[in-house]
Amino acid sequence: MKLQGRTGIVTGGTTGLGFEIARAFLVEGGSVAVCGRSEPSVASACERLSALAPSGGRVIAVVCDVSREEDVRGLAARALAEFGKVDVLVNNAAVLGPIGRLEDMDVDEWRAAIETNLFGVVMTCRALVPHFRANGYGKIVNLSGGGATSPRPYFSAYAASKAAVVRLSENLAEELRGTGVDVNAIAPGALNTRMFTELLAAGPERMGAAEFVQAQRQIESGGASIERAAALCVYLSSASSDGITGRLISAAWDPWTKLDRRLEELQNSDIYTLRRIVPEDRAKHWS
Repeated sequence: MKLQGRTGIVTGGTTGLGFEIARAFLVEGGSVAVCGRSEPSVASACERLSALAPSGGRVIAVVCDVSREEDVRGLAARALAEFGKVDVLVNNAAVLGPIGRLEDMDVDEWRAAIETNLFGVVMTCRALVPHFRANGYGKIVNLSGGGATSPRPYFSAYAASKAAVVRLSENLAEELRGTGVDVNAIAPGALNTRMFTELLAAGPERMGAAEFVQAQRQIESGGASIERAAALCVYLSSASSDGITGRLISAAWDPWTKLDRRLEELQNSDIYTLRRIVPEDRAKHWS
């Protein structure tokens, strides 16, 4: 089992991808704390995950809004009290935010999306990094998403927050270099989750005709594999990925199962990072 004896926190772990990550964590021998914003969803997730946990695996579930610092501190304290240590933090909690043209959006809804998707990651990292530093080991896996590496019109709050999460991951990885703590972001792919259902309900008028057609095609195709996205989280939470840090890795497209074999190459390059493209990168010489 890849995560035998490890303990982790998965935010937004009561539904969708977060629930699948927590389930995979348990199957691989770990114990997990999940959180969500509503008591019924938290209770239901705890019951379902506990039924799936192998002998020795433990599950706790906490009501927590990651945009609220006091909630985040409570989540970290509860996990540490129950498990004694935390080895892994998976920042999955996110909201889609407002959809439409920037000038038509409610600025408070835009701000709320940033508070959950970006500040939620900031605050959980702040709560757990001192513990990881003290232990000389830790894994942080941050969920990126559509719009992080290419424009996504009509979804400016979501796209901006997810791009920021990737850069935050790179920054934090550098701050923690040499401490035994790895920080990575993952692109899970286009998943048919509850968030995607919300997106489709917006219709072509708000989300744009091209995006709407693409979304319809995704529904028909079944979308990307949620199991593969969860498996990447398991890999980045395991000892196999030790030393891989500061990267944005695609669950669907990158050969991540073999990245540990290319550790030195990876560490000495800017592969799987956000970088500015200059003319010379495209064999053009404008100077």
